[in-house]
Amino acid sequence: MTTSIARPQAASTEMPPVPLTLEGYGVLHQMLRFRWSAWRPLRPSQKTEAIHEASGLLAKWEQNANGQSALFSMLGHKGDLMLVHFRPSFDELNQLELQLSRTRLNEYLEPTTSYLSVIELGLYESTLKAYKTLAERGIEAHSEEWKREIEQTIARQKEAMRPRLFPEMPKHRYICFYPMDRRRGEEKNWYTLPIEERARQMSDHGLVGRRYAGEVKQIITGSMGFDDWEWGVDLFADDPMVFKKLIYEMRFDEVSAVYAQFGHFYVGVRRSWCELGKLLNGQNS
Repeated sequence: MTTSIARPQAASTEMPPVPLTLEGYGVLHQMLRFRWSAWRPLRPSQKTEAIHEASGLLAKWEQNANGQSALFSMLGHKGDLMLVHFRPSFDELNQLELQLSRTRLNEYLEPTTSYLSVIELGLYESTLKAYKTLAERGIEAHSEEWKREIEQTIARQKEAMRPRLFPEMPKHRYICFYPMDRRRGEEKNWYTLPIEERARQMSDHGLVGRRYAGEVKQIITGSMGFDDWEWGVDLFADDPMVFKKLIYEMRFDEVSAVYAQFGHFYVGVRRSWCELGKLLNGQNS
């Protein structure tokens, strides 16, 4: 009579397709058109009161210790002003919108579009390492033990990456913002690629950006479930030509050339709260 020996069941070797991500500040972009035809006939005292009230609010937002805001004068027909806000929660972003709507100046502001997202760091390299380690330890994907281990990995990474997840608003003179998707068409679909292949392409893509370190500050935000596109990209630089060079070079990467789809681009010049009066009264800063 032979006795069978029970052996521990090996964990599934199939790697989950979803990379881990870290989330930081909530981010709101507000693009606004200024109603110049309604503004011009106002008495100087009325303009002064409206500017003083709005300037005080902008000063408070710019200097906020827990997430800052910035004002930009936009180029082109897509709007006159752009406000970019970093805050710890969507509740606080909502309060910003309400505060602005209650000002006198808001009577002369017409929203053209907006974008809601959250600062996101994708962890392709750490994800592959974590998934492989858990599989080697015999831990089944999505089991309770697996979830605990993943939560611990995310907590460690979030603490290490805190400055990137909760950054100060860059002080560069120019901004370039655009939303983007990964292609999900019939012939090419980013989300059906193996996670190892996506990790490779993203690593190659990141090499281009790193060559521009010191010239441009890039902040990536995730917007799945929040807005019409999947990600938002903010580029900050003191020389706007860097935007063209960086984005043009990145177009030749496989991940962009084959799988990227882009929305509208919005470019602006940074203005401090104390320049609002000059900006709206047609004075040179």
